[in-house]
Amino acid sequence: MKTVKVGIIGCGNISAIYFQNLNAFGCVQVAACADLDLAKAQTRAEEFSVPKGCSVQELLADPEIDLVINLTIPGAHGQVCLDILESGKHVYVEKPLAVTREEGQAILAKAKEKGLLVGSAPDTFLGGGIQTCIKLIEDGWIGTPVAATAFMMSRGHEHWHPDPEFYYAKGGGPMFDMGPYYLTALVAMLGPIKRVAGMTKISYPERTITSSKKFGQTIQVETPTHIAGVLDFHSGVIGTMVTTFDVFGDSQLPRIEIYGSQGTISVPDPNNFGGPVLLKRHDSADWKEIPLSHGYKENSRGVGVLDMVHAINSGRINRANGSLGYHVLEAMHAFHDSSDQDQYYMMQSTCERPKPMPLHMPFGVLD
Repeated sequence: MKTVKVGIIGCGNISAIYFQNLNAFGCVQVAACADLDLAKAQTRAEEFSVPKGCSVQELLADPEIDLVINLTIPGAHGQVCLDILESGKHVYVEKPLAVTREEGQAILAKAKEKGLLVGSAPDTFLGGGIQTCIKLIEDGWIGTPVAATAFMMSRGHEHWHPDPEFYYAKGGGPMFDMGPYYLTALVAMLGPIKRVAGMTKISYPERTITSSKKFGQTIQVETPTHIAGVLDFHSGVIGTMVTTFDVFGDSQLPRIEIYGSQGTISVPDPNNFGGPVLLKRHDSADWKEIPLSHGYKENSRGVGVLDMVHAINSGRINRANGSLGYHVLEAMHAFHDSSDQDQYYMMQSTCERPKPMPLHMPFGVLD
């Protein structure tokens, strides 16, 4: 297996877990990292023994780097991805693929023009938790899937986040913050979405920050903070989904459940890689916890990059690919558009359901 040299653009908080995991993968070598703040890039390079902390331009000009990981802020995802592809390098980007559908389409078109791969987080669906759920579904443990529910219930971020304004600005909100995890997991288990019916609202037009850094400051809310709707999958499954920043207390609702003709699966938090996975069949009175059938049970962010490296070496398509990322991006917009236009949103994109991961892989091994 050829070692692929990768670069990282964006050296903020989330970059640490990528540096840590990528350095453990074996066939991946982080050769350089870059940030608009050069000192931040150099600090990360020293912290994680990366050969070079440099400017974005220098990283993109490095002929030895084949793949670049884009960890910039969401508003920059589109342009930075296009710059990476234009430099002749594959790109893997943190969620979401882009902020607008137009940017997402431009990324996929540029990759096709250049003959390059696009990868997009989240890659949590490649972890042991959701992969075990996929295996249970494929092996017939719940019969034919007929319905699904997904709930992301929260009071929002102003009580803990030091800079929470973004979450309430245009392009923010609970759907664009956490929707990628839930929708990607649903598509990985049930296949692509055909149409969406959505309803949205701003429950509280003004928020008061109670985290210490900006305590007492107020935020004018510019984007819906409660989004509810129905997903009609091509497979025939009908899903119900709610994402909200408007509820108090910890909800007792499940994160995700998949309902079949012979039983139900309680799916673990799609923001995590592990379990627990719970199964209740028609012939059982109790829920049973199912041992995880797949690897990557801990925080394995970056496994989508590892899968991309194997795809580059073998010529196959990567699992957390651009088509999946774009389909999820369109679905997130679909909830808002459906509500705004008072009609179903018919999805224009589709994607292949990602190939399941191999069973019981040691860390860093994948096929």
